[in-house]
Amino acid sequence: MIGSLRGKLAAKAPPQLLLEVGGVGYEIEAPMSTFYRLPPLGQETRLLTHLVVREDAHVLYGFASEEERMLFRNLLKVSNVGPKIALALLSGMSVEGFAACVRNQDVTTLTKVPGIGRKTAERLVVEMRDRLDGMAAALVAQDAPRGAGGAASAESEAFGALVALGYKPQEATRLLKAVGEGAYSTEELIRRALQGAARE
Repeated sequence: MIGSLRGKLAAKAPPQLLLEVGGVGYEIEAPMSTFYRLPPLGQETRLLTHLVVREDAHVLYGFASEEERMLFRNLLKVSNVGPKIALALLSGMSVEGFAACVRNQDVTTLTKVPGIGRKTAERLVVEMRDRLDGMAAALVAQDAPRGAGGAASAESEAFGALVALGYKPQEATRLLKAVGEGAYSTEELIRRALQGAARE
């Protein structure tokens, strides 16, 4: 899997761009939110990527931020939502705007995005509610300071790991609170939280 690319921006023709990396030109499809943040042609840029393998093609999608890529990946898990609709959503609204629509069950705003009918919008609201909480948790864990790492860092990393293991954010918080106070490492926090869950 190609996780990111850094290279010279050779061409821009939304939704496609061409990124030259070490003499190889990568054709990448990107949402408009990413295009707005691209440098002028000939300048170097870095994009986070997601590769979609189909029977007839391998398509590389590029994103300016981890939030965009994470939302794109979560949208692909919703039934009847493919890369084209996911790109349209990211082009039509910000990650924060989409999250607000889901929280407020604002189906009307979602249907204004090309390719999204009422049924798909309703499905997005239902299926993305818990996923958005998981995304927020994963981003918090990613942004947590590493290295010397105080208790807050270990706790946020443990929280992100529990969410990645399939626990809902509320459950992960409850399991970590049940561990209690102590100077635990991330691994120890996860182990104790899982032991607590097994005893329930």
